[in-house]
Amino acid sequence: MNQKNHVLVKVKDLKMYFPITQGIIFQRRIGDIKAVDGISFDVRRKETLGLVGESGCGKSTTGRAILQLYRPTAGDVEFDGQSLVNMKGEPLRRMRRRMQMIFQDPYASLNPRMTVGNIIGEPLDVHNIMASSKRRERVQELLQIVGLNPYFVNRYPHEFSGGQRQRIGVARALAVQPEFIVCDEPISALDVSIQAQIINLLEELQEEFGLTYLFIAHDLSVVRHISDRVAVMYLGKLVELTDRASLYMNPLHPYTKALLSAVPIPDPVVEDHRRRTILKGEIPSPANPPSGCNFHTRCPSRLPICDQVDPEWQDVGGGHWVACHLM
Repeated sequence: MNQKNHVLVKVKDLKMYFPITQGIIFQRRIGDIKAVDGISFDVRRKETLGLVGESGCGKSTTGRAILQLYRPTAGDVEFDGQSLVNMKGEPLRRMRRRMQMIFQDPYASLNPRMTVGNIIGEPLDVHNIMASSKRRERVQELLQIVGLNPYFVNRYPHEFSGGQRQRIGVARALAVQPEFIVCDEPISALDVSIQAQIINLLEELQEEFGLTYLFIAHDLSVVRHISDRVAVMYLGKLVELTDRASLYMNPLHPYTKALLSAVPIPDPVVEDHRRRTILKGEIPSPANPPSGCNFHTRCPSRLPICDQVDPEWQDVGGGHWVACHLM
């Protein structure tokens, strides 16, 4: 079997609800924010699965719930055939060596009181991977791998630019030699000129170390460049999932079509004759999602059934998954 077709991460009907409470002393639960509301997908070994959608749709929460940084409300997450949702203590700690995260904000995700050497070496301490005498050497090696001067180990985060800080975050994620990395909008806080450098670095590291990525972003042109397959999320649910070429050449869900119509095309002739899909209204609140299809309140192609029945998540052929009554 081709290793790239082997499923490394399997997400089944994942839900992540955050309680809404009322009262100061005696708090009572009066509702839920349905950040992730019953999604299912696979991530294959050594592939990059892009996860896109508007801000607040639940992308980052999905990544954290997969890694068990948030304990899911319902559903299951399997990593290499083992369920993570009921795993605790030492077994979960050992499993976490194989899964890491690169955070969105390189300014907030690095401890300003720790040196770069301590930041990158901390995972090695936590997992007791190697003797302390060899850790400095390993940290310098990691700095070199991500394109930084290995003699920066005694510097502090404030001495680095945003792009350099994100490289430090990448080095920290690589320290324990993981198989799977959740990249949570790793370039959105960076200058455009630096974004391409970080994307190229991630691609080189994937090639060198056989990494598997869940790449979370809202920039569809970046996702097109780095991803093998792309999943589109709206208000806590997946609406479409397919390979990169199929999604960009033949989007099936009205929301995906609207997102792609907003991506600029460098050819001015094509750009002038392109039809834009402008979505009307605001995104509904995840605390009170609409009945039926979540997207029906803004959908330009909605049917009467869309108001009442939640569409089924189905494969319409060739691994192209869509949740839409128009199919």
